[in-house]
Amino acid sequence: MTISFGGRILVGLESTGITGSEEDILRHGATGGVVLFTRNYSDREQLKRLCADIRRVAGRALLITVDHEGGRVQRFRDGFTRLPPLAVLGRLFEEFPDRALDLAYRHGRVMATELLLCGVDMSFAPVLDIDGKSCVIGDRAFSSKVKTIKQLGAHYLAGMHDSGMKTCGKHFPGHGSVTADSHVSDVCDPRSLRQIEASDIETFRALLSGLDSLMMAHVVYPKIDDKPAGYSPFWIKDYLQGKLGYTGVIFSDDLGMHAAGFAGKLFDRMCGSIEAGCDAVLVCKPEDVQELYAGFESPEPADDTILASLRGKNTHTEAELSSVGEWRHWQQSLELLEKSQWA
Repeated sequence: MTISFGGRILVGLESTGITGSEEDILRHGATGGVVLFTRNYSDREQLKRLCADIRRVAGRALLITVDHEGGRVQRFRDGFTRLPPLAVLGRLFEEFPDRALDLAYRHGRVMATELLLCGVDMSFAPVLDIDGKSCVIGDRAFSSKVKTIKQLGAHYLAGMHDSGMKTCGKHFPGHGSVTADSHVSDVCDPRSLRQIEASDIETFRALLSGLDSLMMAHVVYPKIDDKPAGYSPFWIKDYLQGKLGYTGVIFSDDLGMHAAGFAGKLFDRMCGSIEAGCDAVLVCKPEDVQELYAGFESPEPADDTILASLRGKNTHTEAELSSVGEWRHWQQSLELLEKSQWA
């Protein structure tokens, strides 16, 4: 099987600017986008310049992404609204469901709008895992209850879409019900398919029409397949695309994570993910990016169609929002919630 890698890799950068070797990587045909981290941020104006420079150097409209969920996973803080973790919304929902749904919409819309104004296309959000045993998911999830996740998730997705940002549900088919952290450990979920369908998958199934993309979990479900979900044709092609009829973009999680080592070296991990059905892969550590691109023996033709549907379409200007009292109230209400008794 011959694989085309054009436009399929989202890369991490080293710092707040672009190095000489990174210029070559951004121009490489295999590059489809960039994943930004706290190390890439100093202030909003710098972020705007960096996003513009990424596209200028590449000579193409690369997809610029970030994990900006709120709580402990909010990459940009100074100059951005302090967003509460999603679990805060879930706790509020137990006593004040209407208020929590309203704030879920505001959370998604404020998060997305602030990023779009700086040139970032998409946040990998929301987390739709169940808050169960996982040491890495925890308060990144809305709730331990499927019904609550479905309701809050729908409002959050609406907020993102109304801002002009596309969505990414993660981590399919569910990472919250196992203890280990796939960043540093192999992760195995021993449950049957029926058990997973009745809980974790149900949250994704209910919200599938509003999810422009999905990120696969680096988790093995041995009663279903011996491969982690991101390397599994069963989970991606047979189940997600076949049984559930999903037609959106499918991402691997970061191929530099420990649990991704199932497939071998980085180049093998990329090949395994794409062969299994992932449309694009994430390689977040700069040293991993350099290693992976050293493995390309010949140029790859660029393919900008794979991720084109996920590019952001900002619907606001900063001047417009600064004059809207309701918008400032939305920002303040989220910051207060982050500091509240619910946090």
